Amino acid sequence: MRALSLAQSSVATTLQQPYLLFLGDVTELAYAKTALGLRDWAGDLCIGEFTCPGATVSTGLPTLTPAQARSAGAQSMVIGVANAGGVIPQKWIPALTEALEAGLDLVSGMHVHLEDVPQLKAAALRHGCRLVDVRRPPAGIPIASGRPRSGKRLLTVGTDCALGKKYTALALARAFRKRNIDVDFRATGQTGILIAGSGIPMDAVVADFAAGAAEMLSPAADAGHWDVIEGQGSLSHPAYAGVSLALLHGSQPDVFVVCHAPERKVMLGFPDFPMPEVEDTIAQTILLGKRTNPAIRCAGVSLNTSQLDEASASRLIASECERLGCAVADPVRGGAAFEQLVDACLA
Repeated sequence: MRALSLAQSSVATTLQQPYLLFLGDVTELAYAKTALGLRDWAGDLCIGEFTCPGATVSTGLPTLTPAQARSAGAQSMVIGVANAGGVIPQKWIPALTEALEAGLDLVSGMHVHLEDVPQLKAAALRHGCRLVDVRRPPAGIPIASGRPRSGKRLLTVGTDCALGKKYTALALARAFRKRNIDVDFRATGQTGILIAGSGIPMDAVVADFAAGAAEMLSPAADAGHWDVIEGQGSLSHPAYAGVSLALLHGSQPDVFVVCHAPERKVMLGFPDFPMPEVEDTIAQTILLGKRTNPAIRCAGVSLNTSQLDEASASRLIASECERLGCAVADPVRGGAAFEQLVDACLA
């Protein structure tokens, strides 16, 4: 991956590995996306999981206490939860303290910073361990200019949160690389930063500077270079649309891919808001994206078919491809449909 400037470098580059993944008391799979993302894209760095009573979600990794994980070679425990508001519940504190007592650094991508929790700060000092908060934007982010810049950019956009924007971006970047294309994956959220080792946590940037952060993240590059940018939120989201719009304007994508969970009927955590239609999201993204890149186009759709069996997923992908008139695939399943999506991105 092409190195970011010092101002863009993430503290993730200083993390001590391997990791024990902490799942708290999560019962909703989507809220465990940090742990699942690390398992799927940095599995060689993850040796086990640790949960609180009541948790029903698992990564499938061995269940280990912090002491057992430390004995097995773990150096850090990563909070693998991305809950609404990025909070650290009080009921997690004993488990997090247990990790520090075992000699593990604590790594978090939550909005609430570890060092702002008195019990954790005291325990870290007492046991000589570090508290590492990944969700900290760099200093010196400029106001966006809106000026065109060289290079090519692809942005994943979503109909909702936590439905595959990061996985799609990672899969596309990997596919580009296999075709010997000069490409960088640009992380915009805590999980992506932990996987890539660099990036900017877009939802932690002050609103006036968010589009500037997107410009900073995907700077001018050689004409043949691609930045594949991890999307955030949804332009239709009642709470998070602001970061999505700033990312769209600042990244100035030449190409975007819409990510959608077909089995989801209402927005995650917002049951009064139905999911938007894919075609409406395409039209909305083009309308708003033209402000900074008049040539923006949709390459296709990424469907999260994890809730379907293989045959049902294949039928849905084929029918949506015909209905929408564009490439449709599930990047996790891969196959010919995904290769067609890659072709459409590069066309």
